[in-house]
Amino acid sequence: MNLIALPAFTDNYIWVFHNGVDAIVIDPGDGEPVLAALDRLQLKLAAILLTHHHNDHIGGVPALLSRLNGPVYAPALEVIPDPCIRVRGGDLVQVLGMDFKVIDVPGHTSGHIAYFHRPKASAAAGADTDAPVLFCGDTLFIGGCGRLFEGTPTQMHHSLQELAALPGDTRVCCAHEYTLSNLRFARAVEPNNAELARYTTQCEQQRAAGMATVPGLISSELAINPFLRCGVPEVINRARDHGARSDQPVDVFTALRQWKNDFR
Repeated sequence: MNLIALPAFTDNYIWVFHNGVDAIVIDPGDGEPVLAALDRLQLKLAAILLTHHHNDHIGGVPALLSRLNGPVYAPALEVIPDPCIRVRGGDLVQVLGMDFKVIDVPGHTSGHIAYFHRPKASAAAGADTDAPVLFCGDTLFIGGCGRLFEGTPTQMHHSLQELAALPGDTRVCCAHEYTLSNLRFARAVEPNNAELARYTTQCEQQRAAGMATVPGLISSELAINPFLRCGVPEVINRARDHGARSDQPVDVFTALRQWKNDFR
């Protein structure tokens, strides 16, 4: 399977996951770049996966319906226009012979979901043929996490822990190019994190070359993303400096998220 991040609007990514013939599109906020990619690559549109209700993730769906040869999957607990199949955590979405596990990740919105696909082991090789892939919308970003528009800090912290527990080689396909801003904040939280410094340099070079910084990896996020490192002493200390009520992970997360909201 091939994975493509289509730029849209100012900093969105629309994901296209295809096998050379058929494609799955994730969070098409704008239909035009998707239609152009389908035509350029001569792909049929087999399914659309939606993570949450914000218009920059669903606004392009109407323009794609005439090309769609399958269903639209959408979060069951959010208001999404029909036609769609509504899914929630624990459900399996089956498209193009692949299973996508639905994970409830409330926080950014109250009914946000993510889709996780882990390739089946190859009978010949006895191992996965590709790395797992996570389509996480606006929950987990490279070096950061989404704002809390509808959910609570406790919900978002739990959602991030669910994603952090996925295999380390999972490709993190988030929906925005927020990486450099997130890493600036992460370095304010952990100025002594050598892996974070190295990763920041790598991402700066990618952006300078006009490249995307996505997808990331869960293993990298565990090493550099402060919102996944709420038990690390340096992160705890910095969160306490910015109002965390205790050393408990949810309190640390809450202080970090508020600090990031105000960070410039």
